Amino acid sequence: MLIGVVGAPNKGKSTFFSAATKTEVAIADYPFTTIDPNKGVGYCRVKCPHTEVGHVCNPRTGECKSGTRLVPINIIDVAGLVPGAHEGKGMGNQFLDDLSNADALMQVVDASGRTDLEGNKAEGANVLEEVRFLEEELDYWYEGVLKRNSAKFKGKTIKELFTVASGLKVTLADCERAARAAELETKSIMWDDWQLFKFARELRKISKPVLIVANKADVPGSDKNIEKLEVAFGADRVVACSAVAELALRKAAAAGAITYFPGDDTFEILSADERQRAGLEQIARIIKGKGSGVQQAIEKMVFEMLGLIAVFPVEDEAKFSDRNGNVLPDAILLPIGSSALDLAGKIHTDLAQGFICGINARTHMRVGKDTPLKNGDVIKVVSGKNH
Repeated sequence: MLIGVVGAPNKGKSTFFSAATKTEVAIADYPFTTIDPNKGVGYCRVKCPHTEVGHVCNPRTGECKSGTRLVPINIIDVAGLVPGAHEGKGMGNQFLDDLSNADALMQVVDASGRTDLEGNKAEGANVLEEVRFLEEELDYWYEGVLKRNSAKFKGKTIKELFTVASGLKVTLADCERAARAAELETKSIMWDDWQLFKFARELRKISKPVLIVANKADVPGSDKNIEKLEVAFGADRVVACSAVAELALRKAAAAGAITYFPGDDTFEILSADERQRAGLEQIARIIKGKGSGVQQAIEKMVFEMLGLIAVFPVEDEAKFSDRNGNVLPDAILLPIGSSALDLAGKIHTDLAQGFICGINARTHMRVGKDTPLKNGDVIKVVSGKNH
């Protein structure tokens, strides 16, 4: 899975990315700090079942602390988007191409309202326009991909259109759903330009959901803009965030100055001089009771907007381990409704091809290929091709 971090220039995208992934990137207070996309790994938190077997888990990736497991998420931070990006303005063409493989987008906006759409300093900027212009650019991008290849599906069915759109990481089901939402004929496509745009817009909404990350929420006055965003686009699509606070906490934890686990709303100061302590105490006030918003944004995207669950595959269901005795080495994210067969395919195509059944490690009951798994399930895949 890949999440794209997007937005207009100079909104704090790279700070958010660095805080989310612990990846060092260029961060500066001017437009187009990012030229080439930054790639890293962030994490979402899930409850780890290792406490049930009385043995510490051995994560192959991420880490586990007091029963909270960090499950890896691929994240890409792309160049800032400006109005007209779909026409090649700014870093537009590169920006959009970099997003082709993203499953979802987190748009970082400046909740303080102190930078305009070009990323230049400006007081009283309209944060609502930040969201609207980005959605519009994405819609025109989708439309452009389809329009350039319209000869391949004109007069044909939605299946032929899907082959053109598949490069945007969409499914045939996505295309069919978008056509229904736009109330369009799919057996013989003869859409005009407006109908094609409506389809492109619906397809973008379905295939690349956008979470609004209201950054710089610690700046005085930002609360009013955050409220505007929630009213205009829905509170379920907005997360208040202070990326700079999260980045400072992660750096302080790495230096041994504090004890801090990503997503916590408190931390303990271990070693700091007077100036550092004052800064950390200010951050403590910012995150108290709610966290910095960085980890919260990732998890809202993963669990709510994308509707994923975490499943733990094992080879020895009695010990919750692989064949080498490693307890719960992996946590795999799957869409809600996924089955043990889907889990097998995620692990290896051979396991899916030889699938016999799953075994629930908690109940020791067989799990059929069509039985939906639940969040936190520990499953052994039984296959004729187990190695």
